[in-house]
Parts: sequence; C-alpha cells; structure tokens
Amino acid sequence: MLVWINGPFGGGKTQTAHNLARRLPDAAVCDPEELGFGLHRMVPPALRSDFQDLTAWRTGTVEMLDVAVRCHLGPVIVPMTVTEPAHFAETVGRLRELGHDVRHFTLLAERATVLRRLAEREPVHRLRRLAGLPAPARGESFAVARLDDGLRRLADPAFATHLHTDRLTVTQAADRIARLAGLHPAPDTDTALRATLRRAAVKIRHLRLD
Repeated sequence: MLVWINGPFGGGKTQTAHNLARRLPDAAVCDPEELGFGLHRMVPPALRSDFQDLTAWRTGTVEMLDVAVRCHLGPVIVPMTVTEPAHFAETVGRLRELGHDVRHFTLLAERATVLRRLAEREPVHRLRRLAGLPAPARGESFAVARLDDGLRRLADPAFATHLHTDRLTVTQAADRIARLAGLHPAPDTDTALRATLRRAAVKIRHLRLD
C-alpha cells in the first residue's frame, strides 16, 4: 500500500508521515521532494523554478515509488504537496493506473493555523543564519506566497480524502489516516518532551537550503 499525504506547505505532512511510519511495522517514508531538489542542483540557481513543472520529476517520482511499493514489504508513506490537477493525475493517478493501492489524504487547516506552523520553523533558520549557514528566507516566503492558492485548490473534491487538522495533534492526524487506510499502528507512547524532540529532529532533517 502507498499512503500519499498531501496538504499545503506547513500543513503537517512530513511530521504526520514520520509519526505514522514510526508506529507501523516495516513502513518507509519516501519523499519525492528529494528528487526535486536533486534536479534543482543539476542547474544554476537562476534556472531553478518549481520542480513539479519538470517532466523528469513527475515521471521519476512515479518510477521510484513504483519500485518502492513493488519491492518493499511494508507500507510506503509519501508526504508531498501536489495542488496542480494535471500533476496529480501524472503522479497519484499514474501510480493507480499501474495497479498500486494508493490511499490519498489531504491535510487541511485554516490559514492562520498554517502560518503559525510555518512560524515554528523560524528559530532553527535563525540559528543557521547566526552561524553563517544557509537558511530559507525569513517568513518562509515561498510557502506563504503559495498558501492561499494551495488551500483553495486542495479543498476541491478531487483531492479527497480531506482531514481538517486545526484541532488535531500529529498523532491524532496519523491515527485518523491509519484508520481510514485500514492500517494498525502501535500506540504512540511518547511523553510530551520526547514528542517535541522528535518533531524538532524531523524539522532539522528536512530543512531545505538550496
């Protein structure tokens, strides 16, 4: 089974994916963003635009996830924002055409909630700037610029199943996805401190610097 977790930038996809994978036997998180940023690194910075517009990203995502689902024994969990219907058809739709059991979920939240979640990333970025290391622009400008359009597009029935997460914890969102997908994760026994440290570790591992 492939579980695709969609949603706006800052919507909680990656945290939810890692929480779910940690509690499911043999589950793996496969992030198509890694392919996108790898393609970006192949060209000068001035030529880098939205990597989802590249045919190589869409076909490469399908090819690699096809391999992952066919060859990996456990669930494959994919945290990836896709708001363009044509791109959705060429990725999620194509994987379904190949015969894979793709369960698609979109995490939605109010604009203010997403902005608050984006702001939670800023302390890590600030530390990197103080250390003279690369960090995203203040205010997560790319994510904020696309927020309103993304929320509007993702609310369309074509991007169901929708989960509204304003009042859900990461664990609760992961549990709802699991229940709808027919999966049975182990209980989340983390203390509040351990959960906070896990989320911080996921944020640091997924910082995008180029």
